[in-house]
Formats: sequence, C-alpha cells, structure tokens
Amino acid sequence: MRSFWTEPFLWIHLAGLAAVPLALEFVWLGLAVGDPILPVWLEFLLVAAIGIGPVLWMQLTRPFDIFSILVLAMKPEQLTQEQRRLLSLFRTKTNPVVTISAAVFMLWVLWQIYRVAPLAAAVAPLAPRWRIAGLLGAGLAFLASNLFLQVPLSVVQVMLTSELEFGATEPYPLEKTPQDFTIPGVRVNRILPPMITESAASRVSVPQVSAEEKGPSLDGG
Repeated sequence: MRSFWTEPFLWIHLAGLAAVPLALEFVWLGLAVGDPILPVWLEFLLVAAIGIGPVLWMQLTRPFDIFSILVLAMKPEQLTQEQRRLLSLFRTKTNPVVTISAAVFMLWVLWQIYRVAPLAAAVAPLAPRWRIAGLLGAGLAFLASNLFLQVPLSVVQVMLTSELEFGATEPYPLEKTPQDFTIPGVRVNRILPPMITESAASRVSVPQVSAEEKGPSLDGG
C-alpha cells in the first residue's frame, strides 16, 4: 500500500461513489412529476445543464479541494506537506479526457432515466402541476450525482500515482491554493478528530529521491 493512501480525505471522497445511485433515484422522482410542459429536448437539456455544467467546469478549471466535507473546508495554511503534495497531483494527474468521458456517460444515464420517468409517476413527491419544481429538483439531484462521480474519479487517478512520483512531487504553493482550487464551505483549522489525522500522518513516509533519479544537476556536478 502506498504511504499516502493513509490520507483519510482520499477515502472519504472515494466513498462518495456510493451516493451516486441514491442521487439518480431523486433525479427519477423529480422527472416523474407531472407531464412535460416544455419540448422534451428542452427539458432534457435544462436538467443536463444544471447537473453537468457546473461540475464539469469546476473539475476542468478549478478542481474540487478534497480537504473539505459538506460545509467545512480546511484552511490551506493548515494542510501538511503531504496534503499539499496531493493537491499538486490533483492538478497534474486528473485527465481531462476521463472527466469529459464521465460527463458524457452521465448524459446518457440521464436520457435513460428521462425515458422511464413516467413509470414512477405514482410515487412522485409532488402534484402534477409542480412540473417545473420537479425539473429543478431533478437538476439539483443530477448535480449531486455528477459531483459524487467526478470527485471520486479524480481521487482514483491520484491514488494510482507511484510512491516515487509522490515523493518527487512539490507541495502546492499556499498562496495559489485558493485561486486554483474550489474550496467549498466555511474554512476551519480542523475537520477530522486529531487521533485520525495524527495516526495517518505518522504512517506517511515520503520516499527520498536520489540525485541519480532526479537527473544531472545544473552545475554539471
């Protein structure tokens, strides 16, 4: 097991994948409210834009800062050197092709749900006249499903980094973190209990990269 796999925030966000089916169920219930009042393609694009657009833009421009949970986020200056190395990897290891492919896949999933939405009309949470509210609810639920898919995908890509590459990665600059990452919620000094973070930190041993592995020095020595 790689040393940085002991970082609790990696596993917390990886577990977010489990919430994707639940969020998609809420999408289904939202789309089941009433009959279409707009052209099918327009309703579909409305929900797709609400659910895919913000998350896709975020991950391609300012990736989600994984050192946050719900409405709380760690202050950048409170992150350890190892955690800042992970931030650097989130900027360099996340493949845009994977991100866009996941968005396309979710677009296909949404279409399949839209097609079968009438089957859930009997258990729709709102009266038929609240179709617009149902569409907005479906859009927000679809937004959550995309977030719970895209963030774990980026976590997986980072976790595949070799131990040697992790050790050679420079910690992300503190002053650039707020402008280069999406940091949601209220910034605090600590989120997880000290016993968890200290235990994880004690097991992280960053490998040293020798001069031969780094390559020749600039002075030729």
